[in-house]
Amino acid sequence: MIKFIFTTLLLCTSILYSKVLTINDDVKLYDILLSSQIYIDKTRKLTIEEIIKKSKEFEDNDKKLLGYGYSPSFDVWIKFTLKNESNQTIYKLLEYANSMTTDIVFYDITNNTRTEEGLFYTSSTRSSINPTFKIMITPYRTKTYYIKASSYITTLIIKLNLYKNEDFYADELKHQAVLFLFFGAMLVLAIYNLFIYFFTKDISYLWYVLYVIGISIHHTLYVGIANLYIVDNSAMNIIVRFASLFIAIPIFFLALFLKSFLHLNRYSIINTILNYILAVFLLTLGIYVVSDILNQYRNVFTMLLLLYLIIIVVYLVYKKNRQAYFIAAGWLILCIGILIMYLSSAGIINIYKSFPYIVEVSLLAEIILFSIALSDKINTLHKDKITVNQELIHLKETENIRLEKQVIEKTKDLNISLDEKTLLLQELNHRVKNNMQMIISLIRLQSNDIEEIKVKNLFLTTENRLNAMSHVHELLYQKDDISYINAYEYFTILIEGLQETYTKDIKINYKIDSNIPTEHAIESGIILNELVTNSLKYAFTKEDGQIDIFLSQKAGKYSLIIQDNGIGYDKESIKNSFGLILVTTLVESKLQGTIVTDTKDGVKTKIIWSEEDAEN
Repeated sequence: MIKFIFTTLLLCTSILYSKVLTINDDVKLYDILLSSQIYIDKTRKLTIEEIIKKSKEFEDNDKKLLGYGYSPSFDVWIKFTLKNESNQTIYKLLEYANSMTTDIVFYDITNNTRTEEGLFYTSSTRSSINPTFKIMITPYRTKTYYIKASSYITTLIIKLNLYKNEDFYADELKHQAVLFLFFGAMLVLAIYNLFIYFFTKDISYLWYVLYVIGISIHHTLYVGIANLYIVDNSAMNIIVRFASLFIAIPIFFLALFLKSFLHLNRYSIINTILNYILAVFLLTLGIYVVSDILNQYRNVFTMLLLLYLIIIVVYLVYKKNRQAYFIAAGWLILCIGILIMYLSSAGIINIYKSFPYIVEVSLLAEIILFSIALSDKINTLHKDKITVNQELIHLKETENIRLEKQVIEKTKDLNISLDEKTLLLQELNHRVKNNMQMIISLIRLQSNDIEEIKVKNLFLTTENRLNAMSHVHELLYQKDDISYINAYEYFTILIEGLQETYTKDIKINYKIDSNIPTEHAIESGIILNELVTNSLKYAFTKEDGQIDIFLSQKAGKYSLIIQDNGIGYDKESIKNSFGLILVTTLVESKLQGTIVTDTKDGVKTKIIWSEEDAEN
């Protein structure tokens, strides 16, 4: 009974020193803070009973939003009194419009109830992003409520809205729909650029995607989507413990994105400094994860890295780097959004009422500008490629013209040089032929003085051999193309000379299907000379003999057949013949070929050699 009387007196005293807001059921929304009183508890030890006793010390508030920044060292008490002058019970929903406040306690003194909410105390039945508290006032009653708010991790921002139930849930549905549209847009941009990365293998796109994902995860925590739909209270405690990581990691990926996208490797000093900062940054993050040694400096390193990135972009803008313009524009929009958010948090301006999504719009604008920058980079590279291709085509055309002129000049010089060499070679062959004819003439003069038949025949054989060589030079002298010798012409000249020498009426048959390479002509001529000479000298006892000469070429192999229908000979009896030894030596050593002789029915000699195997 005494406690009831004491509580009643306290309530009366509290109401006496309170600003009273009269409410009715028809008004959609009341801004409670304008009708509230504030008390700052710097001791953080006062109970609700002690706070009620200090009603006189509460100060009137005239702001729609209270922003205290990072305020872990005090509690803010809000007192407001609501009055129902109607004859019906009024049901309202009080929204604490900040999901990031860590500790919120709502006191209904009349009903002696205490409701705890906040970042770590999300109710399983809650369906709204921001904490809400139910208010019921019976007809003609006045009730005073207290709220204790504190936040030791995030900034302390207080905004109280009193809604009709149905109006609140209608607005909440719209609010969540807008947020999901924002996250959907971020997801679409991430997936789109991830596919571009798979196709282009440009690492800038991967860092961009990871940056977008990091920003999105951080923002789900910031706006309260994460603790409402994704993580529970226990997980939120762990997340808050490592809250700095959710800020640091996106900044880290942003640094990697800028490093690749802006080609910082072209700026040696800037790139080296950034590499060192990133190395130290990762080291401090690792230490922070495993220990609380750097807890008080957890945001300092992140801010230093971000500051250096800003300096880099400003410098590249000064250097008129096209890609840096997009980054600077995106950051400018984001900074404006952050500035507006900060001013709202500090209570200087109130942008949330007219446009509550300034942060989301700023982030999305930044991300879109970064995506446009990547697309512009592709377009720039494409234009550069077209320009380079055009320059290459022009250079190729110019080079072709230059080479054509050079080829024409070189060809002209080569033709002149070739004509000179051809003339010189013809002159050389002519002189060799003349010199050999002179030698032949000297041999003939000398043989005229010789009476011994055997010696005279030796001179005649030598003369014929020299003729075989001389005819080659004579034919070469008469031709422009000296690669091949006309075998038929060569063989007929050679055989006619032999026939005149031995004055025998022997029929000579030719079947010549190929020419002879110049380098094989002399060997072929000497071989033909020796074998036909033997036939003319020894094969025939009558004047009706016949000699057949065949020459053919197939697949690089030459076949020379010389046969007569004479009496033949015994191979053993003439195996030391100089002429036959000479023929065998020329075939096997010079032409690298084979020789087969059949002497049973006349004499048939078949010689085969390859153009590639013959000794040049």
